[in-house]
Order: sequence, then C-alpha cells, then structure tokens
Amino acid sequence: MSGTRRRRVGALVGGLALSAAMLSAVAAPAGADRQARAQHAAKPKLGGSVEFGLEAETTGGFCLPDATLAASGLQVVSAIYDTLVTLNAKGEYVPYLAKSFEPNADSTQWTITLRPGVQFHDGTPFDAEALKLNLDTYRGANPVIVPRLNVFNFRNVASVDITGPLSVVVTTKVPWVAFPAYWADRRAMVAPAQLADKVTCATNMIGTGPFQLDEWRQNESLTVKKNESYWRKGLPYLDEIVFRPLTDPQSRINGLQGGDLGVITTSNSLSIADLKGKAAAGEVNVIVSDKGAETFYLMLNVSQPPFDDPIARQAVAAASDIVLINEIRNTGLNTIATGPFPPDNAAHLAKSPIVHDVNKAKKLNKQYEQAHGEPIAFEYVTVQQPDTVAIAELLKEQMAKAGIDVTIRTVDQPTLVAEAVAAKFQALSFRFHPGGDPDVQYVYWHSGSPVNFSRINDPEIDRLLDTGRSEPDPAKRVAIYRELNQRFGKELYNVWAWYTLWAVGYQTDVKGVTGPPLPDGGGRPFSLFAGVVPVVGISKT
Repeated sequence: MSGTRRRRVGALVGGLALSAAMLSAVAAPAGADRQARAQHAAKPKLGGSVEFGLEAETTGGFCLPDATLAASGLQVVSAIYDTLVTLNAKGEYVPYLAKSFEPNADSTQWTITLRPGVQFHDGTPFDAEALKLNLDTYRGANPVIVPRLNVFNFRNVASVDITGPLSVVVTTKVPWVAFPAYWADRRAMVAPAQLADKVTCATNMIGTGPFQLDEWRQNESLTVKKNESYWRKGLPYLDEIVFRPLTDPQSRINGLQGGDLGVITTSNSLSIADLKGKAAAGEVNVIVSDKGAETFYLMLNVSQPPFDDPIARQAVAAASDIVLINEIRNTGLNTIATGPFPPDNAAHLAKSPIVHDVNKAKKLNKQYEQAHGEPIAFEYVTVQQPDTVAIAELLKEQMAKAGIDVTIRTVDQPTLVAEAVAAKFQALSFRFHPGGDPDVQYVYWHSGSPVNFSRINDPEIDRLLDTGRSEPDPAKRVAIYRELNQRFGKELYNVWAWYTLWAVGYQTDVKGVTGPPLPDGGGRPFSLFAGVVPVVGISKT
C-alpha cells in the first residue's frame, strides 16, 4: 500500500476521533513512548514464557462474531487473532491484515485488499473467500453463526463481493466514512474452520495472530504458544504466554510482586496507586493511561419507571457526588467524565453536565412523588467485585440524603451484560464506549437497536448519529458529535462518572509491552488502548 493511500485512510477515519491535527493528546503517554524507543533499541531476546494476570475470565468464549468481550477477553484476542485495521500512536486507523482499505468518492464502497501469504494457524490461507466469510458472519449473513449483537452494527452493509484472490468490495446503503474503524479492536479475523461449527466456535480458537491456542482451563489459565508461521517475520519473541484470570486486584499485585506473574493489567485505581509506588521504588515497571478510555457510568433504563420520567434522571444526577466517590474509591486519580467521549477525542466536552446539589435533588424527588404517588426508588445492579460494590454503596448513601431509595443487587459480569442487552434493569454500573471514532457507538444509542441498552428513543440523537455517519468533512463531524454529547448532557440518559484509568505493570526483565513498530511504516502502535497491550513484541531479558 502506498504512503498516499495510507494517509487517505487516516484522513477519512482518524480525522474525527483520533487525528493528531484535531486532538491535543491522543498518543500513549510520553513515558510509554520513551520506554518503547529504549526497549526496541536493543534486539529483543527470543524465547521464554510470561504469565499474564487478567482481571476476569471470558466465560462466554471466543466465537468473535457472537462474543461479548471485556478488556480481558480482548487481551487474549490480541494474542490469537489479528484485525484488518489497527490504531497507531497518533490515533490514525492504518491497515494491518489488510494491505489497503480504499473508499470510493462518496464512501459507499470500500475495497479491501489483503496482504499476500497470510495464513491461519491451521494452514488455511487468509484470502478473499475467508475475508468474505468473516465479513458476512459479522453482519449475520452466515447461517452457521448468527451473531446476536454484531448483526445490528452492519445493517448498513448492502453486499460483500469478491473482486480478486485477495480483494473484496463492501457496498453500503448510505455513505459510511468511518467504516474501517469497525475493523479494529474486537472484530478480528477468524479461520473458516472455527466458523464452520456453532457448537465449538467459542472454544476452537483459530486466528492469524502471533500466538495460537495451546490449552484453555476455564477460570484457571489459557495458554498460547508461538505461531512459527506468523506473517510478521521475526515475531513474536516469546515461546509462550499463560493468561491467568485473577478477579481480585490485590491478587494480581501480589503475583507481580512475588514474581509469579510477569505482566498484569488493572483498572482498579487503588492498585494503580500501589503499582506506581512500587515502580518508584524500582521493584516493577508500570505504564498508566486513560487514552482511548472507556467511560464508567450509571446506566439508566429510560423505557421503564422511574427513569422514563426525566425528573427522576435529573434528581439522581443532582444527588450524585461523583467527585467525592472518585476521591474515596479512586484516590482522585481518574478524570471526571463529561460524557461518553474521553479527553483525547475531538467530541469531548470540557464541562460536566452533572452538578451535585442535594437540595435540588430533594425538590425533584418531591416533584416526582407528587406526580407518581411515591418517591423515587430503584434497583442498582453491579458486578460482584468489591470495588464496584463499594461504589454502589457510596451512591446509595448519597441517594438516601435526597430521599431516594436504592436497592443493590450483585451479579457476575456475564449476567450483568445479559441483563443490559435484555434491558432487564432499572440502573446498573457499566464501563463501555472506548475511544475511537464516535460512529462505532451508533448502535448503542440509536432507537430500535437491541443493543441500545438504555432504550433511548430520541429523534434528535438518531438524527445526529445518522448525519455523523455520512458527513465527509472532519470539522463538521466534530461539531455533530459535540452536539450529540451536549444532548446527552441535557437529557441525562446516563450519569457519567469517570474515564477508566488503566495500568500495565510488568517485571523489570520483561520488555516490549508497548509493541514493535507497525508494518509498512504505520508508526508505533496505540499502546494500552482501553486496557489492552500488544503482546506481539513482549520479550524477556
């Protein structure tokens, strides 16, 4: 792919969300960049094994078109699978498995051309037929694997046609300027053999990635071994990675400090503070970032009481002292959220729409009671981790000061996601909407979408989402998504809390956690994007 074409993709797709020209600080932290340059100055050592501590198990498995994956699952995916497109440290979407990703004049057709010689772990070539099978599966056109959620992401796709041994053309129903952004992160390419059986698809993990599945003992370990035929010659460096799900943040810290774990990731702010202290003492290394971060928030179901009434949403927002909770539970490390778009996104707003005011909350609660015959009361669903339960208890205390009654119910992560999808909740804690082009959030807020968890039905939000999807001018797209952000602030469909802070801690003999340079002059990778690090370049001294 020529340099001109690569810049074309970056200009169209990265221009809104992550363009260096429009954002002040999208790249990985300066410290991470310095470490990356230092680590890759010397030739990495080949061989060895690393134990990698994750914050959760992926109980639903890895049938990617139909999977619901959190950060821990995506970390495993990054080892076994590759994506067509990836983000570099400048926040540009650049081709990865694809050699090029070219739009026509109005972005209603995208020609995807693959790299030659790439094969899946089972030896099957990654060619146009395999690419079409993947694209068709993600959009629900494969009768063997019918994704519950992804099909709605790709309703705008009209057809996928093979145009050569290594090329396909995707035709869309309306102009879709951010289409390549959908093929970074979680929508990796899966071998035809894995997609051939819906029963084994979740566990028969076959990708093109730097490592291939060796053994998976659920809730204990998932071991991957080096892909000797990896298309990025000379990579990976390690022979093996053992992923271990450890839901207790302190267990990961202890494992790292004791030498049982070589790398850990965490979004627990108390653990991050601990890691930073240990790094200052020279015991471990740590990189901390909220670039491309997910937003942590209280998701409200606006299709049923009490939150179908905007007065209830306003009351809960006013009763919430997010700043205080952040100080208590996060030691003030996290940045308070002003909406779903983090500070490194051009659609970010500087000021939070939520102002803590208990007296206002009391008056709104009384107003609600006069209209409905009872004060505001709701159930708050959260995962069973101690830190999230503690956040729920603090919020419950704050609501009580305004006369709002909260009942807390804890569930495991898969149950929480299932209840969100089914809209069987009143309010729940959620961490979602990682950085990238705002269009990738389209189905989570557009009316009629089954993954519109809050069941938002707002014609103005629909209009902004539809307009932003097809607007070719980057500056106009920025204005559209900022207006969308302001609409959220006005209607209070969710109570935004803070942007997730992620850290990767690693032993001093572990190198390359920021990843090697991308192929074809794509630049450095976007390290630690929403809690996921590139494992392809990790080595041990």
